[in-house]
Amino acid sequence: MVLAAPAIAQTTPGTPMPNKVPLSALAELPAMQDVSISPDGTKAAITLGSGNDFVYAIIDLVKGGKPKVYATAATYKEAGQRSVQSYGWATDRYLLITLSSRENLFGQRIDLRRLAAYDVETGKTIPLAWQDTTGDGANVLFVDREKARILLARQVDTGDTEMRFRYRVEWVDIATGKSLDIVQQPNPVVGGWFADASGVVRVGQSSNRDTGEEKMLYRSKAGDPITTVQKVKDTNFTGAGMRPVAFLDEPDMGIVSSNHEGRDALYKANMKTMTIVEKVFEAPGGYDAGGAIVDRYTRKVIGYTYFSDRRHQVFTDPALKEIGAFLDDGFGKGNWRIASYSKGHTKLIIGLSRPNQMEAFYLYDTASGQMQLIGHENATIKDGLMNPVSAIRYKASDGLEIEAVVTMPRLRAGQKKLPVVVLTHGGPYGVRDYAEYDQWAQSIAEQGYVVVQPNYRGSGGYGTEFVKAGRKDGFGTRMQDDLNDVVDHLGAQGIVDPSRACMMGWSYGGYASARAAQRDAARWRCTIAGAGVYDLPMMRDYDQGYLGSFGANYLAKGAASLNDVSPARNAGGKWSPILVVHGVRDPRVPIAQGRALAGALRAAGKKEGVEFAYIEQPKNGHYSVFFTKEERIEWLGSTAAWLDKFNPAYVQSDPDYAKRPPADPDVTAMAQRLFTVK
Repeated sequence: MVLAAPAIAQTTPGTPMPNKVPLSALAELPAMQDVSISPDGTKAAITLGSGNDFVYAIIDLVKGGKPKVYATAATYKEAGQRSVQSYGWATDRYLLITLSSRENLFGQRIDLRRLAAYDVETGKTIPLAWQDTTGDGANVLFVDREKARILLARQVDTGDTEMRFRYRVEWVDIATGKSLDIVQQPNPVVGGWFADASGVVRVGQSSNRDTGEEKMLYRSKAGDPITTVQKVKDTNFTGAGMRPVAFLDEPDMGIVSSNHEGRDALYKANMKTMTIVEKVFEAPGGYDAGGAIVDRYTRKVIGYTYFSDRRHQVFTDPALKEIGAFLDDGFGKGNWRIASYSKGHTKLIIGLSRPNQMEAFYLYDTASGQMQLIGHENATIKDGLMNPVSAIRYKASDGLEIEAVVTMPRLRAGQKKLPVVVLTHGGPYGVRDYAEYDQWAQSIAEQGYVVVQPNYRGSGGYGTEFVKAGRKDGFGTRMQDDLNDVVDHLGAQGIVDPSRACMMGWSYGGYASARAAQRDAARWRCTIAGAGVYDLPMMRDYDQGYLGSFGANYLAKGAASLNDVSPARNAGGKWSPILVVHGVRDPRVPIAQGRALAGALRAAGKKEGVEFAYIEQPKNGHYSVFFTKEERIEWLGSTAAWLDKFNPAYVQSDPDYAKRPPADPDVTAMAQRLFTVK
């Protein structure tokens, strides 16, 4: 392939936004995201905001014009609270769409998935092998683009209760949605299948929900018996053994992921004997490797990913490696990603962004070098530069080094001893924040606060020992101390005033906020808790049916100690003022958790509208990427109003008090709702 360097001059570097950006603009639904280009490079599937919710559309990359909407998020929500989990092209005609919902099936809480195909020629949506599917019906192992068929692994109700959640593998015709022929019957010990680049099922994997034992079964070629080659137990929930990534052309050779050396790395291994031949990729800087980039057309490994404070793609494919060097030179490492590519990599979708700048998407023609803007993530802010973002390191009170992301309020440059909001990520285990644009962090920084996002012990990306450090007396205790310690660190540097600190978060971050209000009331002026687990014994009972008796132990606490770290079971005494927000349709953390905390606070005599406030969002679920615009404004607006009440960004002793920006109308409206005594 003859490559032309990207025409960098055609892209814009971005300029600082001149004035305070209103919350309504910051909370806008993405004008473009999840861009997937077709095999021939002539069109792309996208997600975009329209009014209050998302729509899914196809854009013509040759002729241009308005996006052609083929589905709306509202339609899927009303049809069983389903959401579009992902999509990708099978052929130039058919787009595969994965739908997901969490439901009670046969007495178990499960993630129910279904697969559909959108026909761009007829405009029709085709359910793919839905009949008799029980739980997961969307595990695509291989796409045969020439015959327009897929190799699908799905859980099928055959009448055998022991096999309801085991996968059968079969060819499915995309045009009709009908099953063609079965290539692998369900196996009682296999919970998932993995196929090679020819569509041959080679690997079976299983995980016992009650014992934690994981197995891998393998066959060298079609027709061979499948035998157990690995048996491990992941007692620390950090990932054990080798995990297959891709098959190589050499007999029995593959690429696997493993953390046996203390960090995730990629290795060449003999799949039959499960012996490592050599390490093929590890992340620089002591971080975990992210994974392999497998070409969706050839099924060959073309690169790897890793995550430092930014996200990185490292290509081994010669042409893409050269393009990566062009992009590094033109935009800086970590400021670009190849979001999607056509067959043969002739057309690429490039996402460009900075830590304080939202993503813009470009169509890059590798032959001509032309980069054509196709859309911005935010249609109002576009490529405007927002509040600066950087990564820092600090020492926790027990000496453990922790990385954190800090967003500084751009309208208060040079100011010292600023108010601070600790924004705690969810998970908690294996998840982390990055030095990149974050809608919530930017929205709060724009109000005048320093926002810090600590990657407390237990967070992912820093090796297995760091995760395990969060599991030993971590939940609600040492992990909570890490959140306190970052405020002390920034205070010692004069960046923030530790006496002007609040905490906010969602999911585990919501739990951490409630625990902070209950355990460390003297330290926090207020907290904001979204979709958190507040009664841990209740949640463990809920998780028994969903995760099994072993999986439900992810909290890493014995049943007796869960009471002690459950905010809803310790509602008495002095609390920081707390705002609690929960979605009624939350499939992961049930609304009963939010109601339990609000009820406990009321029972303890705390005044609603004074010491606490409780908001239920009737149609909201758990995952922030699916929030409607109204839900985003309600969440961020109520957060800003709560902060302004109990920890104002600007006080009279601040040097810039006289220059403070005017109040945001959405924040004012939420304040009127919140501070009415009930």
